Amino acid sequence: MSPMDRVLVVDDDVELCGLIREYLEPQGFDVEVVHDGEAGLARAQTGDPNIVVLDIMMPKMNGLDMLRQLRTTSPIPVLLLTARGSDVDRILGLELGADDYLPKPFNARELSARLRAILRRMGAVPQNQPRVKVGDVELDFPRRTVTRSGHSIELTAVEFNMLACLMKAAGRVVTRDELSKEVLGRIPSPFDRSIEVHVSKVRKKLSTEIGLGDPIKTVRGVGYIYTLPGEDASE
Repeated sequence: MSPMDRVLVVDDDVELCGLIREYLEPQGFDVEVVHDGEAGLARAQTGDPNIVVLDIMMPKMNGLDMLRQLRTTSPIPVLLLTARGSDVDRILGLELGADDYLPKPFNARELSARLRAILRRMGAVPQNQPRVKVGDVELDFPRRTVTRSGHSIELTAVEFNMLACLMKAAGRVVTRDELSKEVLGRIPSPFDRSIEVHVSKVRKKLSTEIGLGDPIKTVRGVGYIYTLPGEDASE
């Protein structure tokens, strides 16, 4: 992790923000704090932060509304803070473009680990493999762009890494645990739906939004496979 990684914390809990700053800054993060969604959106859109830690319940503009607006202009990684047991908010946040979530109350060490994992994978460029192409889909790692049959596909940082993991393993099954460890940096709990939501979003952007077939096949109870050209990708 670079010592210049800038974290924008958007949360109306002043005490919690202070604790986050006290823990993260000695870890090498540059932490900025704002306490409402409107201010958070304005700061995130400047391009200054590298990642956003975003609470849901806030004044003026809640975290989900801020995330929805942010994703119309920026792919900046977002780690969503959710109430423990609030599955609906977690799934909605992921569908709106959050890269990962962390339930409150949380351990500061876990927050640091999640941030490091997202930032590390966001900047990773495979050695001697700047591009991956399978069929009509091509990933450019240095530019972090995706195209399919001439169409530019807009993906978040986690969605890009998810697709890269599947395409590099094209033709074989990648388990749910493998995907989660590679992309999110952790093994999912039995009720964690993060991987399913992210894969669903990638599939939609790669296929239905541009009127092409879905190259990702679900292997029920196991994981996913990126099909090779000519193979049937239907479930």
